[in-house]
Amino acid sequence: MKPLLPLACLLALAGCSNKAPEPQATAASKRVATPWDDMKKDEQKAKDVQKLVDDHAKEQQKALDDAEQ
Repeated sequence: MKPLLPLACLLALAGCSNKAPEPQATAASKRVATPWDDMKKDEQKAKDVQKLVDDHAKEQQKALDDAEQ
């Protein structure tokens, strides 16, 4: 029992050394595909198309307003 106490203290001191830990890869850099990815892509595509349609409608309305004046 007596040899275990110094051994435990030695292991505790070795574990608490002042070495900097090695950098680990971040979890954000490795993205895992989910079943919702395709749905999100479709949603973004729909938003882009709607923005394009709105911009075109705005240009047409402006052209009509300019033609009336």
